[in-house]
Amino acid sequence: MSSQRVDTGSEHVSCVVEDAVARVRLARPEKLNGLTLPMLDALVSAARALRRDRSLRAVVLSGEGDSFCAGLDFASATKDPSGVARAFAPRPWRGTNTFQEACWAWRRLDVPVLAAVHGHCFGGGVQLALAADVRFTTPDARWSVLEARWGLVPDMSGIRTLTEHVRPDVAKRLTMTGEEVDGTRAVEIGLATQVASDPGAAAQELVEALRTRSPDAVAATKRLFTASPGASARSTLARERREQSVLLVSANTAAARRAALDRSGPAYGPRQGLSGVLRSAALRRKGRS
Repeated sequence: MSSQRVDTGSEHVSCVVEDAVARVRLARPEKLNGLTLPMLDALVSAARALRRDRSLRAVVLSGEGDSFCAGLDFASATKDPSGVARAFAPRPWRGTNTFQEACWAWRRLDVPVLAAVHGHCFGGGVQLALAADVRFTTPDARWSVLEARWGLVPDMSGIRTLTEHVRPDVAKRLTMTGEEVDGTRAVEIGLATQVASDPGAAAQELVEALRTRSPDAVAATKRLFTASPGASARSTLARERREQSVLLVSANTAAARRAALDRSGPAYGPRQGLSGVLRSAALRRKGRS
């Protein structure tokens, strides 16, 4: 099994790619994986590095120790007011600041991002989990939009993701009160996807299922569903057509079709962009001529 460590720039965020799956772990267990400014930068760096890897099939986010993430470590952040100011300033080319990009960057990846949640999932931890495509949680995990305790609102992309996953009235209540819910209730209201006694094992089970599907189709699916909320029907239908037109000539689509017809295991190549798909299609046509 191949293994590659990605340098995140922080000892408190590790990223290891094994067998085309990135394991990204918050590694500050003595502080319940409370987020510091360097950890936010590290999450952005890890996501950007992984985005360039076309062989990647999935990402699993988790936390070491007794918690997934207890949110932003205010005590640490307030020691560096100039750093907070810099992190809060938006980058025009991204449309996000560092706080937001630490979560939103995972939505930019063309592979499924899975969160394995246990223990505390508070504040920024909720927003990081909501940035994942699928969220597994232990039944006794504690979820809270904890910013209300500090007189704040979620500002790490949480308003957008809460709106997508939770009914508006429930999202308002959670955000206004900061009340805690356990993992079972989190699934019931849409914060999490599935209860699992071992979220990491549940995430791995889904990873293995995803390996049997074309990486190009999985990427297209994520792009379509990420872009659809708030988009007009006309825009969504146009996106469907564009994605499907590329998939129809993708080598990985052909591999999926062969596997389905032959009832065999598919042999997929790296995830391809539009230029790669068109180049592969041209080579196949040339080989047939």
